[in-house]
Amino acid sequence: MPVTVARFNLVAPGASPAELGARYRAALEMAAYADDRGITTVQTEEHHGADNNWLPSPFAFAGAVFGATRRVAVTVSAIIGPLHDPLRLAEEIAVLDLLSGGRLVTVAGIGYRPEEYEQFGVDFARRGKLQDELLETLLRAWTGEPFSFRGRTVRITPRPFTDPHPLLLVGGSSRAAARRAARLGLPFFPSAHLPDLEAYYKERLVEYGTEGWVMMPAAETPLLHVAEDPDRAWAEYGRHFLHEARTYAAWQSGGVRSAVKSAATTVEELRGEGVYRIVTPEQCAGLGLDSYVLHPLAGGMPVEEGWRGLQLFCERVLPGLEG
Repeated sequence: MPVTVARFNLVAPGASPAELGARYRAALEMAAYADDRGITTVQTEEHHGADNNWLPSPFAFAGAVFGATRRVAVTVSAIIGPLHDPLRLAEEIAVLDLLSGGRLVTVAGIGYRPEEYEQFGVDFARRGKLQDELLETLLRAWTGEPFSFRGRTVRITPRPFTDPHPLLLVGGSSRAAARRAARLGLPFFPSAHLPDLEAYYKERLVEYGTEGWVMMPAAETPLLHVAEDPDRAWAEYGRHFLHEARTYAAWQSGGVRSAVKSAATTVEELRGEGVYRIVTPEQCAGLGLDSYVLHPLAGGMPVEEGWRGLQLFCERVLPGLEG
């Protein structure tokens, strides 16, 4: 059975606090509905200081999702590792792991926006070293044993639910990220379909004598919205997908590689690319994908339309995928 994902980043350009609160509550209701219908994963992420209200606190959101669901995993993909205090992050993840019974998946990346580092007073040039420290600290902290951290002895309690530790992947699109994952014996999560980087990671596993695996996006991993009339939906709601695509494009400069990178500047161009797709239930069922990623509140999508798309998928597509 394919992996099925409901993605939420809570983007809502120009929304008031009251409107944002309503969207957050709707996202939780959607997560509970998705859980009841058999969707396997809720995915969320982290960005800071965005004008469009991009979610900055994925673990708080994950905790709320766990409280509203029973089975669904929550993947935080990705946190910006160097912006987090390692000890506090170890505690946060341990508590969420206990609360959820092991349903939290954390992908730790280093980000690509210098302004986010500036906001928190973190040196962007040191992000690699800070990421190394973060990952090494998490692994030591979750043993529950005392260890040395920045010249002092510390101990983190409680221990997580998952043995030996909560699922932690190293994200990125660089050889440095792949080496980091291999050295620590952690799974690697490339940010795009990058077979050469997967091969490099596996070579480094042999070099370091460690074990690991790769969770890599497929060559084709579109962000989906299901509608009875895709032409109408593109005309009415395509601007929401374009807003997110243009935001990503503005952030992902240089050598950043991403499964959702788009060069579109108009709704028509975006539709032609296929990174974002609006499909009928029948078209969706026939895509034959390894993973189906729904984005019901993309770019400020009206809540009512988000619900329509999610319900169409769960009622008319998902049963066939399960069969």
